[in-house]
Amino acid sequence: MAASGEEPRVRVDRVSGSAFSIGGSGHTNTVHHGAAGTGTPAPGAAELLEAVLDLRAALVRLPRGEDRSALDAELDGVAGELEGAEAIRPGLAARLRGALERWAPLVETVSAATALGGLLASLGG
Repeated sequence: MAASGEEPRVRVDRVSGSAFSIGGSGHTNTVHHGAAGTGTPAPGAAELLEAVLDLRAALVRLPRGEDRSALDAELDGVAGELEGAEAIRPGLAARLRGALERWAPLVETVSAATALGGLLASLGG
């Protein structure tokens, strides 16, 4: 639990052969992924782009504010990098992970954020 006056933090790490939930404030979203090394391939650029665009579309329903504008800009930048890409550029997954952690209170109830978090966890690193 966060200390008094601190924002709650979310850390997305490696998930293997299990389910995980992201949520707080009584909201929980669960994503299931296969175990690493079981032949389940890591998501590609197209799959990650789809998840980013799904989150971007889901954010439209949230109130507009400084945090949402910053997250929108981050997601737009990532989408631009992934558009037409054959591979995920090194560091991109970590940047997205950081964005989800930074704006966790904003996206904790958005199931698209949970799906994106699951893909990032399957990418590791």
